[in-house]
Amino acid sequence: MWHHINETLLANPGRFGYPVREVRNMEGNETGALLRRLRLEADMTQRELAEVLCVSPQAVSKWETGAGCPDVGLLTALAERFGVSVERLLAGDLEPNESDGGNMRRLKFYVCPDCGNILTATGGGELHCCGRKLEPLAARPVDQAHAVKVEEVEEDWYVTFSHPMEKDHFFRFAAYVATERVLLVRLYPEQGGEFRIPQLRGGGKLYLCCSRDGLFEVKM
Repeated sequence: MWHHINETLLANPGRFGYPVREVRNMEGNETGALLRRLRLEADMTQRELAEVLCVSPQAVSKWETGAGCPDVGLLTALAERFGVSVERLLAGDLEPNESDGGNMRRLKFYVCPDCGNILTATGGGELHCCGRKLEPLAARPVDQAHAVKVEEVEEDWYVTFSHPMEKDHFFRFAAYVATERVLLVRLYPEQGGEFRIPQLRGGGKLYLCCSRDGLFEVKM
């Protein structure tokens, strides 16, 4: 079964969506060793994992020793069960990304198209939500349709805008990004066109995410 599955994958990489290099990594025992590690961390026996996946305990044992590999249809289930991406599972490692010191200038915003969750990251790697791999939003200078007015009120920025706040067209969030901190305000349809956000030392940028047109930035 091992060679049959890999030959099928290598012959049709586009069909399954996995790069040839990643499939070839499964020829070694890296994926098997990672599966064993993840199973033990989850405090599961081979039999318990087998029952979850509707396979035999012998099949799980073969995966972990490198004598076989999971069927293509099980890769997503395995990745979701252990909270890792299919790509990392195929690569056979969970090496941490190199630290960037929390540099806010590298901050990226992500929005899940299914549940609307807002996520941020300053490093590399991948973010997933609702089973989807998320792509970072590309910010562009604010235009007239998404313009805001910013005023100082006490120790806050008072931001007002005329952008629609309708169910299918609204500002999802606003984020004030300074050198060492980020403040995020979640916005909702039918709320007023205003919000307040604390001022941060050193200046920064204000980001606004439109549900229809994407991410915009305003230098503060």
